Amino acid sequence: MHGSLVTSSLIRETTENESANEGYRFGQEEETYNIVAAHGYFGRLIFQYASFNNSRSLHFILAAWPVVGIWFTALGISTMAFNLNGFNFNQSVVDSQGRVINTWADIINRANL
Repeated sequence: MHGSLVTSSLIRETTENESANEGYRFGQEEETYNIVAAHGYFGRLIFQYASFNNSRSLHFILAAWPVVGIWFTALGISTMAFNLNGFNFNQSVVDSQGRVINTWADIINRANL
């Protein structure tokens, strides 16, 4: 997604015979893309209100989205690996002799919500 967003909003500073990437020099101060064009493109790519006017928030979301996806994927895989099908609070608190200590979770379970 980042690559298509950048290439669709680059400001051409080279001729047609050169690559658009040649217009960028490492460490330069000025931006090589148009945030307004990126805003419009991103709004059409996802949906209108998913686009950003601020380049910092845009780059934060583009960096955070795959990280959060990887976290949730790892959570799902480990959940299935340990056969954790969901929360089960049925008589989860017992004393040292095995007697059930009733909690609010037991009452909620009996309510059949």
